[in-house]
Amino acid sequence: MTLLHQLVARQALRNPEAIAVRCQSDTLSYGQLDALANRIARWLEAQGVKPGDRVAVWLPKGGNTVAAMQGVLRIGAAYVPVDPLSPGARARIILEDCGVSAVITRAAWAEAALTDGLQAVPCLPIDEQFRGHQWSDLLALSAAPLPEPQRTIHDLAYILYTSGSTGRPKGVCISHLNALAFIEWAAVTVGATEHDRFSNHAPFHFDLSVLDLYAAFWCGGSVYLISEGGNYSPQGLVELIDREQLTVWYSVPSALILMMEHGGLLERAAASLRTVLFAGEPFPIKHLRRLREHWPDKRFLNLYGPTETNVCTAYEVDVLTDSQTAIPIGTATCGDLVWAVKDDGTHAGPGETGELLVTGPTVMLGYYGQPPQGDRPYPTGDIVRLEADGNYSYIGRRDHMVKIRGFRVELGEIESALLAHPDIHEAAVLVHGEGAAAKLVGFLSSPPERPERPSMVAIKQHCAGRLPRYMIVDQVRWCDSLPRTRNGKIDRLALANELNGDKP
Repeated sequence: MTLLHQLVARQALRNPEAIAVRCQSDTLSYGQLDALANRIARWLEAQGVKPGDRVAVWLPKGGNTVAAMQGVLRIGAAYVPVDPLSPGARARIILEDCGVSAVITRAAWAEAALTDGLQAVPCLPIDEQFRGHQWSDLLALSAAPLPEPQRTIHDLAYILYTSGSTGRPKGVCISHLNALAFIEWAAVTVGATEHDRFSNHAPFHFDLSVLDLYAAFWCGGSVYLISEGGNYSPQGLVELIDREQLTVWYSVPSALILMMEHGGLLERAAASLRTVLFAGEPFPIKHLRRLREHWPDKRFLNLYGPTETNVCTAYEVDVLTDSQTAIPIGTATCGDLVWAVKDDGTHAGPGETGELLVTGPTVMLGYYGQPPQGDRPYPTGDIVRLEADGNYSYIGRRDHMVKIRGFRVELGEIESALLAHPDIHEAAVLVHGEGAAAKLVGFLSSPPERPERPSMVAIKQHCAGRLPRYMIVDQVRWCDSLPRTRNGKIDRLALANELNGDKP
C-alpha cells in the first residue's frame, strides 16, 4: 500500500502540470506541490527532525499548508495540524503534549507560543523572519526527492487533537494504514477520477478533511481549499460550487442547511456536482428531504465515524419516504467490523440498541502518550439500533443518556421529536438542575421562512404525540440560531454554560 506522501509524488511523475490544490490565494500543480514538499522536508531534516518525530503545522489553509504536511511525511515524521483560530494557550498545550520537534507557522504566533520549554524548537515562519529562519530559505534547497524513509503503513502519519473529557485536548494518532484504508474505500465508492474536483470545507485539524485532500491525490484530481473565514458564508459556498465546477462535496450537514436557507442552494442545478457526502452530525430528515428532492440525479452518502475510527460505516441515501424520521448510519466500511453491545454485554440483535464498537484497519493507533489501542475494539460512546435490514441507526451519545424522574432518557430522541415540528429549525436539549428539581430544557430556533414561534403548550402537544410523558421538555429557550463549534456542530458546552449561569 502506498504511503500518504507517495500519492502526490506519484501524480507529480504522472502529470506534473495537473492542478492539485486551489484556494483563494494560490494554486499549486502536482509538480509544484511535490517540489515545495521536498524543500520543506530538506529544511526539517537540516533542523534535526527524524523519522517518528512530530511537527506542528499551525497555519491557515493554503497550498503551503498542504505542502508542509507533505514535507513532514517525506522524512518519516508525523504532522500535527493545529487550528489557526484556536487561542495561543491551547496551541501551546498541543505543542507540549506531543513534544514537537519543529513548528511551521506564522512568526507572530511562534513568538507568543515558543517560550520557556519550547524556546529551542526550530520554527519555519511562513511570513516574516523568526530567529534567523525565513520562508525564502527554502529557495536555496533542492527540490529533488529525498531518499524514502524506512517507514511502513503501520507507522504514525498524523495526530488530530480533539476535546478531552479532562479539559485537555487528546491526540488521536492515525497511521498511514488507518488513513489509506478509508481514503481508498472513499475514492472507489465515489468513483473518483483525475477529472474530479473535491471541496475541502472542513479545517485540517478535523478528520473530514482527510477525505478531501487524499482522495483527490489518490485519483489525480484537484481539491479546492475553503478558507477558515469562508466555510460558513452560505452564498459564497453556493457560488463556489459553480465557479470551481466542483464534483464532490463533503461537509457537516449544518453547512448544507445554511447553504439551502441563506445561500440559494435550492435555486441552483449545480450541474458539475455529482456526489454529496456528509458526516459529523445527524442530518435532520426534513432538511435532507428538500435537498434530495431538489437534486434527484446526485448521489447522497451519510458517512459515520468518530475521529478515532475515521469513517467506519456509511449509508447511501436513495428514496426518502414521507414516514421516515431519520436516516441510518448504514453498515461497516473500509474493511472494519462493527457491532452493538447491550448493557448486559451481549450483542444487540435486530430491533435492539447498544453501544457501537469498531475494530479494523481504520481504528487509531491510540491517544498520544497513552497505551496503544492494539487489537482492542474501540467503543464509540454512540448508542445505535440494529435494524431488520442490517443497517445501524444512530440514537445518540452515551454521554447524552441521562436519568430524569427515574427514567433513562436519550436527549437525541427528544431533539428528533422537536425537529419534526415545522416551526422548529434547530433543537438541542439539556438537563438543568439535579434530582427532583431536574428539568429538560430545549434550545430552539425558527426556520427563516417560518419565523412564528409555537407556544410552550403547542410544543408539549407536539411532543406528546411522539414521546412518553417523562421525555417532554419542561422549558424552551428560543435563539436566532444555536451556537456552533468551529467544526460546525452544535456547541453544547456554550449552551450548558448559559444554563449554568442561571439557578435551577
